[in-house]
Amino acid sequence: MVNTVSFPGLSDMTIRLNRVAFSLFGIDIMWYGVIIASGLGLAALYAMKHAEDYGIDTDTILDLLIWCLPAAVIGARLYYVMHRWSYYSGNLSAIFNIRGGGLGFYGGFIGAFVMGYVVCRVKKKPILSTMDLAAMGFILAQSIGRWANFVNCEAFGGVTDLIWGMSINGAPPVHPTFLYESLWNAVGFLILHLYSKRRKFDGEIFLLYMSLYGFGRMFIEGLRTDSLYIMNTGIRVSQLVAALSFVVCFGLWLYLTKTKKYKKRG
Repeated sequence: MVNTVSFPGLSDMTIRLNRVAFSLFGIDIMWYGVIIASGLGLAALYAMKHAEDYGIDTDTILDLLIWCLPAAVIGARLYYVMHRWSYYSGNLSAIFNIRGGGLGFYGGFIGAFVMGYVVCRVKKKPILSTMDLAAMGFILAQSIGRWANFVNCEAFGGVTDLIWGMSINGAPPVHPTFLYESLWNAVGFLILHLYSKRRKFDGEIFLLYMSLYGFGRMFIEGLRTDSLYIMNTGIRVSQLVAALSFVVCFGLWLYLTKTKKYKKRG
């Protein structure tokens, strides 16, 4: 479970990456899970600190975490399995082996979104402002969580001669697409955080998040070598979804800001 990574265009240094962080009662705890949990933890802390700015109480944040996290994991797994059904149809027991890898972000996003909507409806909480705050948490968690792919030496792109190309176990350098997306999300988080102080209407941050993330993912996904495809069409699922997210959400944001056909905050 140890890989070596280097960036030959930048340095002669080689990094040894062990996927196992530590063992607990004989069970290996992976860095992947530790990093993902860290990203979610920071996102939760951010949400609780800024909940009042969005008209939400911290108890609601906790309720959302309790219900949405399991829904996100289930959604992410179903999304991945659905697009790898040719394999899982003959290995049904493997569907439940999440430790073996295989989660799709958009499936997790849909699962969390649907469950969050239900929680807000049941608790009679503002849905659009909750979506805004959730968007801030999502993009922060994503910027951190992508480093889990680095430790696993996965989610990389094709061969490149750029100076920051990443060599894995001595192979030709490839695009470190995990890094591209991490940096894109970090910049997006900073932009949205600053803009959130003067947002014009509830739901605006969510639309901008979907636009920003979709725009970046649309290009980054095209560089990756492990994409999920729509059957045998050669169309990358995540790239198509990202493009649609950008076009629809950015178009709606432009329409609303230009026409001012929205309910002003406060």
